[in-house]
Amino acid sequence: MACAAYMASPNMGSACFYGDIKPLSRSMKQVRLPSKSDTSSSSSSSSPPRQQAAASVLATPISSSSPPPPPSSTSCPLEAAAATSVLRPSWREIQGCNDWEHLLEPLHPLLRQEIVRYGEFVSACYLAFDLDSTSKRYLNYKYGKRKLLEEVGMGDSGYEVTKYIYATPDVSIPMPNGMAPCCGRWIGYVAVASDDMARRLGRRDVVISFRGTVTSPEWIANFMSSLTPARLDPHDCREDVKVESGFLSLYTADEAASSKFGIKSCREQLLTEVSRLIKKHKGEEMSITLAGHSMGSSLAHLLAYDISELGLNKFTSKNDSIRDIPITVFSFGGPRVGNLAFKERCNELGIKVLRIVNVNDPITKLPGVVFNEHFRVLGGKFEFPWSCSCYAHVGVELALDFFNVQNPSCVHDLETYLSLLKFPNKIQIEREANLRIDGFIHKARDLLLSAQNLNMQLPVWRNVATNVVSLIPSQRS
Repeated sequence: MACAAYMASPNMGSACFYGDIKPLSRSMKQVRLPSKSDTSSSSSSSSPPRQQAAASVLATPISSSSPPPPPSSTSCPLEAAAATSVLRPSWREIQGCNDWEHLLEPLHPLLRQEIVRYGEFVSACYLAFDLDSTSKRYLNYKYGKRKLLEEVGMGDSGYEVTKYIYATPDVSIPMPNGMAPCCGRWIGYVAVASDDMARRLGRRDVVISFRGTVTSPEWIANFMSSLTPARLDPHDCREDVKVESGFLSLYTADEAASSKFGIKSCREQLLTEVSRLIKKHKGEEMSITLAGHSMGSSLAHLLAYDISELGLNKFTSKNDSIRDIPITVFSFGGPRVGNLAFKERCNELGIKVLRIVNVNDPITKLPGVVFNEHFRVLGGKFEFPWSCSCYAHVGVELALDFFNVQNPSCVHDLETYLSLLKFPNKIQIEREANLRIDGFIHKARDLLLSAQNLNMQLPVWRNVATNVVSLIPSQRS
């Protein structure tokens, strides 16, 4: 299959990737994902375990002068250790200190490995989310913090979960089974690299992972597409920096209105834990990595901006100079989050964002289908008066191109994103991955339909439910 990597837009710094990495080419060709029969015929061949999939790349030092060799088709723990040892001196480049220059065309094996690795942390959020309506943990986590990574097949990831994070949508609608409409739902977790992993990575990595949309109030919040000032820094509100109101409400709302013993806001939980970990590992080389899919990508953007704006990632080095702990966001299928001022401020603060998108995924084009970063200037000279109200993507884009006529909803599926990155030379969707999320898909669809069928005087919600039910098979957001 003829595939190519190319620079789609010099302004956006986006590289398009379709499976095989070939020399630079301007030709565009779609990758067709295998049909069910194709998948069944290939399922007889062995596939690497989930925790070893990221090790299927060669441990190649970063070099801008020559492209890396193609990834190996085999994997083993020794290769994983070798890749990690090479990552140690190059981790700042992989985390985006140079905006991934020379790493996207073609996609460098070490960067591919890290994208997949952080994508697996996001996938763990979905696998551990309980959609069994008869369970005591319904719409929350299935496993305790100590067992989470082990239960989802990532026991040897080298990270320890330190905090579970909850979000409370500021939307009040009836929920099935008589559940409270606005209570906090498990949205993700914070994990930190173990001592051994920190030595291999070359720094103490703090990972914050967010799932995408699942519950009905979260869907409503996603459709609140008006821009509102972020105002996250009490000392400098920056009224020009605006973000999508629904994402901001998920990030800042709490249960204080309903109960004095309610869950604190997602923001308070995260800032408290991040501050604690930075203080605990003071004096060590550190990095803060945020990863999210769909709505979770938006929360990752907001947290990265919040930490940087408040200066929580600043520390005094041994020579008394002020340094920043690097903050990187790996966004999978994420929408736009804020306006142009938000993008520019993120750039000023040194936040690095790598957006992994499917060019056929409609979620990545929302909000701001019309009024966005491409519709601000006329003829390259005249700026429209509404430019300050236009949405804009942040960071560098790595574009994938996949579509399946038999299953159009796969365009937003996280497992499909990761499968294409894991198997660049042979487009392969693992039967194990499909079976793993199959139950989740049906339960998520049932949850939305049950909410839609409630006798509610909310025509807006009914329209939303109708629209998003068709997207649920893509996974959960």
